[in-house]
Amino acid sequence: MNLKQFRTHYEPVIQQEMAELISGLAIPESLKESMHYSLQAGGKRIRPMLVLATMHEQGAAHPDALKVAAAIEMIHTYSLIHDDLPSMDNDDLRRGMPTNHKVFGEAVAILAGDALLTFSFSIMARLDDVSAEDKVRLIDLLSTAAGAEGMVGGQVLDIEGEEKQLGLEQLEQVHLLKTGALLTYSIISGAILAGASSEQLVALSTFGRHLGLAFQIQDDILDVTGTSEELGKTAGKDETSEKSTYPGILTLPKAKEKLDYHAQQALDALDGLPGQQQLLKELTELIVQRKS
Repeated sequence: MNLKQFRTHYEPVIQQEMAELISGLAIPESLKESMHYSLQAGGKRIRPMLVLATMHEQGAAHPDALKVAAAIEMIHTYSLIHDDLPSMDNDDLRRGMPTNHKVFGEAVAILAGDALLTFSFSIMARLDDVSAEDKVRLIDLLSTAAGAEGMVGGQVLDIEGEEKQLGLEQLEQVHLLKTGALLTYSIISGAILAGASSEQLVALSTFGRHLGLAFQIQDDILDVTGTSEELGKTAGKDETSEKSTYPGILTLPKAKEKLDYHAQQALDALDGLPGQQQLLKELTELIVQRKS
Protein backbone atom coordinates (compact mmCIF):
# COMPACT_ATOMS: atom_id res chain seq x y z
CA MET A 1 0.00 0.00 0.00
CA ASN A 2 1.43 3.37 -0.98
CA LEU A 3 0.89 6.60 0.97
CA LYS A 4 -1.91 7.85 -1.28
CA GLN A 5 -3.89 4.65 -0.74
CA PHE A 6 -3.07 4.68 2.96
CA ARG A 7 -4.30 8.26 3.39
CA THR A 8 -7.40 7.68 1.26
CA HIS A 9 -8.36 4.82 3.56
CA TYR A 10 -7.44 6.30 6.95
CA GLU A 11 -8.23 10.02 6.70
CA PRO A 12 -12.02 9.54 6.78
CA VAL A 13 -11.62 6.87 9.46
CA ILE A 14 -9.66 9.26 11.69
CA GLN A 15 -12.19 12.00 11.01
CA GLN A 16 -15.05 9.73 12.01
CA GLU A 17 -13.22 8.56 15.14
CA MET A 18 -12.73 12.13 16.33
CA ALA A 19 -16.32 13.10 15.52
CA GLU A 20 -17.70 10.13 17.44
CA LEU A 21 -15.49 10.75 20.45
CA ILE A 22 -16.55 14.41 20.68
CA SER A 23 -20.21 13.64 19.96
CA GLY A 24 -20.29 11.30 22.95
CA LEU A 25 -19.42 14.07 25.40
CA ALA A 26 -22.17 15.50 27.63
CA ILE A 27 -21.05 19.12 27.31
CA PRO A 28 -22.56 22.50 26.32
CA GLU A 29 -23.54 22.48 22.66
CA SER A 30 -21.62 25.68 21.91
CA LEU A 31 -18.42 24.09 23.23
CA LYS A 32 -19.04 20.92 21.22
CA GLU A 33 -19.62 22.94 18.05
CA SER A 34 -16.41 24.88 18.56
CA MET A 35 -14.40 21.68 19.10
CA HIS A 36 -15.98 20.05 16.05
CA TYR A 37 -15.39 23.13 13.92
CA SER A 38 -11.61 23.03 14.22
CA LEU A 39 -11.32 19.24 14.18
CA GLN A 40 -13.33 18.99 10.96
CA ALA A 41 -11.56 21.87 9.20
CA GLY A 42 -9.30 19.54 7.26
CA GLY A 43 -5.52 19.36 7.22
CA LYS A 44 -3.15 16.58 6.21
CA ARG A 45 -3.53 14.63 9.47
CA ILE A 46 0.24 14.10 9.45
CA ARG A 47 0.47 13.26 13.15
CA PRO A 48 -2.21 10.53 13.19
CA MET A 49 -0.81 9.24 9.89
CA LEU A 50 2.60 8.92 11.54
CA VAL A 51 1.07 6.85 14.36
CA LEU A 52 -0.62 4.47 11.94
CA ALA A 53 2.19 4.38 9.36
CA THR A 54 4.77 3.54 12.04
CA MET A 55 2.61 0.63 13.18
CA HIS A 56 2.03 -0.51 9.61
CA GLU A 57 5.78 -0.55 8.90
CA GLN A 58 6.28 -2.61 12.05
CA GLY A 59 3.78 -5.11 10.67
CA ALA A 60 1.48 -4.48 13.61
CA ALA A 61 -2.14 -3.59 14.27
CA HIS A 62 -3.73 -2.48 17.53
CA PRO A 63 -7.40 -1.94 18.48
CA ASP A 64 -6.54 1.31 20.30
CA ALA A 65 -4.43 2.82 17.51
CA LEU A 66 -7.20 5.07 16.19
CA LYS A 67 -7.91 6.46 19.65
CA VAL A 68 -4.25 7.32 20.15
CA ALA A 69 -4.09 8.91 16.69
CA ALA A 70 -7.27 10.92 17.42
CA ALA A 71 -5.99 12.09 20.81
CA ILE A 72 -2.76 13.40 19.24
CA GLU A 73 -4.68 15.24 16.52
CA MET A 74 -6.89 16.82 19.19
CA ILE A 75 -3.80 18.16 20.96
CA HIS A 76 -2.44 19.49 17.67
CA THR A 77 -5.79 21.14 16.95
CA TYR A 78 -5.96 22.74 20.40
CA SER A 79 -2.51 24.23 19.78
CA LEU A 80 -3.69 25.74 16.48
CA ILE A 81 -6.77 27.28 18.10
CA HIS A 82 -4.62 28.91 20.77
CA ASP A 83 -1.86 29.92 18.31
CA ASP A 84 -4.40 31.87 16.27
CA LEU A 85 -5.68 33.93 19.22
CA PRO A 86 -5.11 37.71 19.29
CA SER A 87 -2.75 37.29 22.25
CA MET A 88 -0.56 34.94 20.18
CA ASP A 89 -0.34 35.02 16.35
CA ASN A 90 -3.60 36.98 15.92
CA ASP A 91 -4.62 35.15 12.74
CA ASP A 92 -7.96 35.33 10.94
CA LEU A 93 -7.52 32.25 8.72
CA ARG A 94 -6.68 28.62 9.36
CA ARG A 95 -6.89 25.97 6.65
CA GLY A 96 -8.70 28.47 4.45
CA MET A 97 -11.47 29.05 7.00
CA PRO A 98 -12.07 31.73 9.65
CA THR A 99 -10.16 30.87 12.80
CA ASN A 100 -12.07 29.47 15.75
CA HIS A 101 -12.15 32.69 17.76
CA LYS A 102 -13.49 34.58 14.74
CA VAL A 103 -16.49 32.24 14.62
CA PHE A 104 -17.13 31.45 18.29
CA GLY A 105 -15.43 34.32 20.14
CA GLU A 106 -12.20 34.31 22.11
CA ALA A 107 -13.61 32.87 25.33
CA VAL A 108 -15.21 29.82 23.72
CA ALA A 109 -12.16 29.29 21.47
CA ILE A 110 -9.85 29.23 24.50
CA LEU A 111 -12.14 26.81 26.30
CA ALA A 112 -12.50 24.60 23.21
CA GLY A 113 -8.72 24.33 23.08
CA ASP A 114 -8.61 23.54 26.79
CA ALA A 115 -11.30 20.89 26.31
CA LEU A 116 -9.48 19.22 23.42
CA LEU A 117 -6.25 19.07 25.40
CA THR A 118 -7.77 17.61 28.54
CA PHE A 119 -10.06 15.22 26.67
CA SER A 120 -7.08 13.79 24.79
CA PHE A 121 -5.57 12.66 28.09
CA SER A 122 -8.91 11.17 29.10
CA ILE A 123 -8.88 9.15 25.87
CA MET A 124 -5.37 7.89 26.59
CA ALA A 125 -6.23 7.00 30.19
CA ARG A 126 -9.21 4.90 29.03
CA LEU A 127 -7.46 2.82 26.37
CA ASP A 128 -8.90 -0.68 26.60
CA ASP A 129 -6.20 -2.92 25.16
CA VAL A 130 -2.96 -1.36 26.41
CA SER A 131 -1.13 -2.69 29.46
CA ALA A 132 -1.06 -0.46 32.53
CA GLU A 133 2.70 -0.02 32.09
CA ASP A 134 2.44 1.07 28.46
CA LYS A 135 -0.54 3.31 29.22
CA VAL A 136 1.41 5.21 31.87
CA ARG A 137 4.37 5.38 29.49
CA LEU A 138 2.25 6.78 26.66
CA ILE A 139 0.61 9.38 28.93
CA ASP A 140 3.92 10.39 30.48
CA LEU A 141 5.60 10.87 27.09
CA LEU A 142 2.58 12.76 25.78
CA SER A 143 2.56 15.16 28.72
CA THR A 144 6.24 15.89 28.06
CA ALA A 145 5.79 16.34 24.30
CA ALA A 146 2.72 18.59 24.63
CA GLY A 147 3.66 20.48 27.79
CA ALA A 148 6.27 22.82 29.19
CA GLU A 149 9.16 20.56 28.18
CA GLY A 150 7.83 20.31 24.63
CA MET A 151 5.25 22.16 22.56
CA VAL A 152 4.21 24.74 25.17
CA GLY A 153 7.81 25.53 26.08
CA GLY A 154 8.64 25.89 22.40
CA GLN A 155 5.74 28.30 21.93
CA VAL A 156 7.04 30.47 24.78
CA LEU A 157 10.53 30.52 23.24
CA ASP A 158 8.93 31.41 19.89
CA ILE A 159 7.05 34.36 21.42
CA GLU A 160 10.11 35.54 23.34
CA GLY A 161 12.13 35.34 20.13
CA GLU A 162 9.97 37.91 18.34
CA GLU A 163 11.79 41.14 17.52
CA LYS A 164 15.08 39.40 18.38
CA GLN A 165 17.75 37.92 16.14
CA LEU A 166 18.07 34.32 17.29
CA GLY A 167 21.07 32.22 16.42
CA LEU A 168 20.62 29.03 14.42
CA GLU A 169 20.99 26.79 17.50
CA GLN A 170 18.41 28.84 19.38
CA LEU A 171 15.98 28.66 16.48
CA GLU A 172 16.51 24.91 16.18
CA GLN A 173 15.67 24.51 19.87
CA VAL A 174 12.41 26.44 19.36
CA HIS A 175 11.39 24.16 16.53
CA LEU A 176 12.47 20.92 18.21
CA LEU A 177 10.10 21.76 21.04
CA LYS A 178 7.25 23.63 19.34
CA THR A 179 6.87 21.33 16.31
CA GLY A 180 9.22 18.38 16.67
CA ALA A 181 8.16 17.10 20.08
CA LEU A 182 4.59 16.15 19.13
CA LEU A 183 5.64 14.85 15.70
CA THR A 184 8.21 12.60 17.34
CA TYR A 185 5.66 11.45 19.92
CA SER A 186 3.31 10.46 17.11
CA ILE A 187 5.98 8.13 15.77
CA ILE A 188 7.04 6.78 19.17
CA SER A 189 3.48 6.12 20.32
CA GLY A 190 2.85 4.05 17.21
CA ALA A 191 6.07 2.16 17.84
CA ILE A 192 5.11 1.46 21.47
CA LEU A 193 1.72 0.11 20.39
CA ALA A 194 3.56 -2.06 17.86
CA GLY A 195 5.89 -3.46 20.52
CA ALA A 196 9.06 -1.99 19.00
CA SER A 197 12.43 -2.78 20.57
CA SER A 198 14.51 -0.17 22.40
CA GLU A 199 16.92 -0.03 19.44
CA GLN A 200 14.05 0.63 17.06
CA LEU A 201 12.70 3.37 19.35
CA VAL A 202 16.10 5.10 19.28
CA ALA A 203 16.18 5.02 15.45
CA LEU A 204 12.59 6.28 15.24
CA SER A 205 13.33 9.08 17.72
CA THR A 206 16.20 10.22 15.50
CA PHE A 207 13.89 10.03 12.51
CA GLY A 208 11.29 12.13 14.34
CA ARG A 209 13.81 14.76 15.43
CA HIS A 210 15.01 15.42 11.88
CA LEU A 211 11.50 15.14 10.45
CA GLY A 212 10.26 17.79 12.89
CA LEU A 213 13.04 20.18 11.89
CA ALA A 214 12.38 19.55 8.19
CA PHE A 215 8.68 20.22 8.77
CA GLN A 216 9.35 23.58 10.41
CA ILE A 217 11.99 24.67 7.90
CA GLN A 218 9.48 24.03 5.12
CA ASP A 219 6.91 26.04 7.11
CA ASP A 220 9.38 28.94 7.27
CA ILE A 221 10.08 28.66 3.55
CA LEU A 222 6.39 28.56 2.64
CA ASP A 223 5.70 31.65 4.73
CA VAL A 224 8.08 33.48 2.38
CA THR A 225 7.21 31.81 -0.94
CA GLY A 226 3.53 30.88 -0.55
CA THR A 227 0.35 32.90 -0.86
CA SER A 228 -2.46 33.08 1.69
CA GLU A 229 -4.68 31.16 -0.75
CA GLU A 230 -2.13 28.35 -1.07
CA LEU A 231 -1.34 28.19 2.64
CA GLY A 232 -4.91 28.53 3.93
CA LYS A 233 -3.59 31.07 6.42
CA THR A 234 -2.04 34.53 6.28
CA ALA A 235 1.27 34.47 4.40
CA GLY A 236 4.20 36.61 5.53
CA LYS A 237 3.25 36.46 9.22
CA ASP A 238 6.79 35.62 10.32
CA GLU A 239 8.23 38.78 8.80
CA THR A 240 5.35 40.89 10.14
CA SER A 241 5.94 39.50 13.65
CA GLU A 242 9.70 39.95 13.24
CA LYS A 243 10.35 36.28 14.00
CA SER A 244 13.66 34.61 13.35
CA THR A 245 13.31 32.02 10.60
CA TYR A 246 15.58 29.74 8.62
CA PRO A 247 15.32 31.88 5.45
CA GLY A 248 15.87 35.01 7.54
CA ILE A 249 19.01 33.66 9.20
CA LEU A 250 20.44 31.57 6.36
CA THR A 251 18.88 33.08 3.17
CA LEU A 252 16.25 31.18 1.22
CA PRO A 253 18.69 29.00 -0.82
CA LYS A 254 20.60 27.98 2.32
CA ALA A 255 17.34 27.24 4.14
CA LYS A 256 16.40 24.88 1.31
CA GLU A 257 19.78 23.17 1.70
CA LYS A 258 19.11 22.78 5.43
CA LEU A 259 15.70 21.32 4.61
CA ASP A 260 17.28 18.75 2.31
CA TYR A 261 19.88 17.92 4.97
CA HIS A 262 17.34 17.16 7.71
CA ALA A 263 15.11 15.24 5.30
CA GLN A 264 18.07 13.05 4.33
CA GLN A 265 19.07 12.56 7.98
CA ALA A 266 15.51 11.44 8.70
CA LEU A 267 15.62 8.95 5.84
CA ASP A 268 19.04 7.69 6.94
CA ALA A 269 17.64 6.96 10.41
CA LEU A 270 15.09 4.64 8.82
CA ASP A 271 17.83 2.57 7.20
CA GLY A 272 18.59 0.95 10.54
CA LEU A 273 15.07 -0.47 10.78
CA PRO A 274 13.82 -3.74 9.31
CA GLY A 275 11.65 -3.60 6.20
CA GLN A 276 11.29 -0.90 3.57
CA GLN A 277 9.66 1.76 5.79
CA GLN A 278 8.04 2.99 2.58
CA LEU A 279 5.14 4.86 4.18
CA LEU A 280 7.45 6.79 6.51
CA LYS A 281 9.71 7.65 3.57
CA GLU A 282 6.72 8.89 1.58
CA LEU A 283 5.49 10.92 4.55
CA THR A 284 8.94 12.52 4.73
CA GLU A 285 8.64 13.42 1.06
CA LEU A 286 5.15 14.81 1.62
CA ILE A 287 6.36 17.05 4.45
CA VAL A 288 9.34 18.33 2.44
CA GLN A 289 7.42 18.96 -0.78
CA ARG A 290 4.10 20.23 0.61
CA LYS A 291 2.81 23.62 -0.53
CA SER A 292 0.66 24.41 2.51
